[in-house]
Amino acid sequence: MKGSPLFLCLFSTMCWVNLMPTAGNRIFHFGPCRVSMSVAEIRSGFTAIKANIITRDPIRTLSILSYPHSLHKVKSSDRCCIAHHLSNFYVEKVFRHCKTEDSYVNRKISSIANSFLSVKRTLAHCHEQNKCMCGQESTEKFKQILANYEALDVTSAAIKSLGELDILLDWMEKSP
Repeated sequence: MKGSPLFLCLFSTMCWVNLMPTAGNRIFHFGPCRVSMSVAEIRSGFTAIKANIITRDPIRTLSILSYPHSLHKVKSSDRCCIAHHLSNFYVEKVFRHCKTEDSYVNRKISSIANSFLSVKRTLAHCHEQNKCMCGQESTEKFKQILANYEALDVTSAAIKSLGELDILLDWMEKSP
């Protein structure tokens, strides 16, 4: 069994490397769920197109994510649930309907969407394992976000939601 200590050392190193986030990624804790993502990469892509997206937003008096149903007032116990719902929301409703005639903007949106798809998968897995419980407050907050979205036509709502992505990213970065 001469090779056993070497094998054990290599195996341990491989396991340790697999647990580390990839370059630029950070681990976020949403309740008991851990999500690895690069907010800096998402924010960089969003910043590159934000001015373009905001000029496409015809309704400036309404917000999808902001006060009075602010994400910043979500209890710690509800963070996983809201993150799960919002990752689904952005992948299924927002990114899907944000198409422009500008191929550069579309590529940036696609890149951001791919990052959210990974988050969505991780949180869905956590939710399926009953680690991500939804309380009444988180359910009500998400229903209000959905009502704000559905009060507009699909394209306007998607553009407005994309324009508010920085609100969501700020909230994610403030996770404990």
